[in-house]
Amino acid sequence: MSATPFAGHVLSSTVCELGEGPSYEVETDTLWWFDILGRTLHELHLASREQQAHPLPVMASVVARIDDEKQLLATESGLFIRNRVDGTLSLYCELEPGRRSNRSNDGRIHPSGSLWIGTMGKGAEDGAGAIYHVAQGQVTKLFGDISIPNSICFSADGRNGHFVDTRVNRLMRVALDPATGLPTGPASVLVDTSNRPGGMDGSVCDTNGNIWNARWGEGQLDCYSADGVHLSAHALPAKRTTCPAFFGPDLDTLAITSAWEGLSAAEREEDQHAGQLFGLAVEARGIAEAAFRL
Repeated sequence: MSATPFAGHVLSSTVCELGEGPSYEVETDTLWWFDILGRTLHELHLASREQQAHPLPVMASVVARIDDEKQLLATESGLFIRNRVDGTLSLYCELEPGRRSNRSNDGRIHPSGSLWIGTMGKGAEDGAGAIYHVAQGQVTKLFGDISIPNSICFSADGRNGHFVDTRVNRLMRVALDPATGLPTGPASVLVDTSNRPGGMDGSVCDTNGNIWNARWGEGQLDCYSADGVHLSAHALPAKRTTCPAFFGPDLDTLAITSAWEGLSAAEREEDQHAGQLFGLAVEARGIAEAAFRL
């Protein structure tokens, strides 16, 4: 399927080496995202267009609202609670105690208020990572032997979860208990893109159960139905696009992060928008992101 030409805009021209983890906070009309390798949390208030960069002492990849005073951060050293006022971090729990060769990667809050969070080797070693469920301080390993965990997203009713190992490129679906976000059966293949160029990176669901996936290496955003049918493809202005998130008053626009990690000097010169944040209006509505429940 040929991609529709890019009809969006640059939301932020700030360049990230590895832009990831976009998240829209309805309560404050704010977009958050990370430069994982640059150890920075970025903040963009939509109404005022004011942007801030918050340096971090660790690599982090997921941010979630807790309340007006606190946020949850998933990092290479575990889960931390961040104070919004002064940025101080306090350890909430470790994911893989003593394992410093791994870092956090893709993750998302389930409608129940629990967290799904993936880990991976800092060198993307084969099978070094896993996907965990975190609720009330308890960490449960869901899936192991994952190389690059991505595409963690949930249906609006919380009854279906999705994930991918980008090295394998098969989008998985698993039935969930909507009250807890824990699996109630085995995962099965929903979409197999192992024969396509590029890699399945981050994803987000809309209210109809469609899955919007950023295609790393292809500069493309794909939309799949809840049954795995490829519905549409949308070109993006950077090759290494990483993850989408719905934002705005009607949750009908996608913010998509990107990266320049791994590009040569010549490739960066050619890929002028690599590492920037893009906005793309679509004919779909997103799901307001849940807060993490302590």
